[in-house]
Amino acid sequence: MSQGQPRRPTNDQGVKYGDVFDVQGDLAGQTIAPQDAALMQSAETMVLGQTQTGGPAAVMQSASRQNEITGFVGHDQASRAAANHGVTITETIVPGGCIVTEFIAGQPVGHIMETDALGQRVPEGAKITIGEALETAGLTAGDKPVERSDAAAIQAAEARATGMNATILGGISAQALAAADANARETRDEDKAKLRDILANATTKMPSDKAVDRDDAARVVGAEIRNKPDMMTRPGGVAASVAAAARLNQDRQ
Repeated sequence: MSQGQPRRPTNDQGVKYGDVFDVQGDLAGQTIAPQDAALMQSAETMVLGQTQTGGPAAVMQSASRQNEITGFVGHDQASRAAANHGVTITETIVPGGCIVTEFIAGQPVGHIMETDALGQRVPEGAKITIGEALETAGLTAGDKPVERSDAAAIQAAEARATGMNATILGGISAQALAAADANARETRDEDKAKLRDILANATTKMPSDKAVDRDDAARVVGAEIRNKPDMMTRPGGVAASVAAAARLNQDRQ
């Protein structure tokens, strides 16, 4: 998961979704309320068996408690986003497990990697590759416009997968860099290239691939956060997906 800790309110609305999650639009400006946190806690318990330490529900509980203490929301209050759209949790199957992604009002706020989630036997030595982790990011955060931080993370992932430090002409990182540059000039999100456009079939777009390890994840995470003002990875994005795959592969050694 890649959430921040609630910051001290600096306005008359308390801690908002945009303060702790990488969300956009109307949701970013809405105050996190106690019933929002209760909904996410219930969803996590139903799907995962318990509330996840440091996960969206825990972050929302902390933020809503702060908002309630400071008088920004009431104990039985829910935000407009939670009341109208609720929360959802989806599972994306990957080799040996699945990615669990949590959404508020249709926007991803975090994900975790569950090993052998369907009770299937994992083949001996089977591990998730960098290309597969990139494809997972395309599924979990695919509707997000490509930003410079995404392109940097994809570039680092491609370099680790291929062993080549130079950007491959026409390769996946070259496409990501071009998309990020083009998006910077666009004013409407609907006209911007999305992560899914770049990361779909990532395994076939690279000349070689490899199983993800901790060093790969560290390089990709570092590349992404160096290019983000808040120094945080995008929930469900490139760095988060590669890091989750590295943890899963480590558990299966």
